[in-house]
Amino acid sequence: MSGGEVAGILVAVFWAILVSFLAVALARLAQTLRATTKLVADVTEQAVPLLADASEAVRSAQTQIDRVDAIASDVQEVTSNASALSSTVASTFGGPLVKVAAFGYGVRRAIGRGKDVPAKQTRRTVIVGRPVPEARRAKRADRKKRD
Repeated sequence: MSGGEVAGILVAVFWAILVSFLAVALARLAQTLRATTKLVADVTEQAVPLLADASEAVRSAQTQIDRVDAIASDVQEVTSNASALSSTVASTFGGPLVKVAAFGYGVRRAIGRGKDVPAKQTRRTVIVGRPVPEARRAKRADRKKRD
């Protein structure tokens, strides 16, 4: 055998090994494609009912939103009617009631001036949990007796 024949045999052997590796790779690729096709089919079978349920849920939600919108517009109308009624009542009775209250305050004040009414007292800070001194308790008791 000459060198050319040996080289030809080596090339043929390497070519056969290469074809074998390519055949194995193609077989695995075909197997992967079949698995992928099956997976896509399964996902499609499960996704179609889920999409139908989601579509139904969206339609139901839209119906509920329409109802809430109608309720909100009714509440807005009732609120505007109540506001109008309130302003009408305030304008009708507000002025006279303020005048009556002012008159009553003036009468009470005028009647109160006949008695010996002490000047307005300043506010005091109360600390919770602290006992009230005896002198202050006596003043409180005197005030309650006057009232």
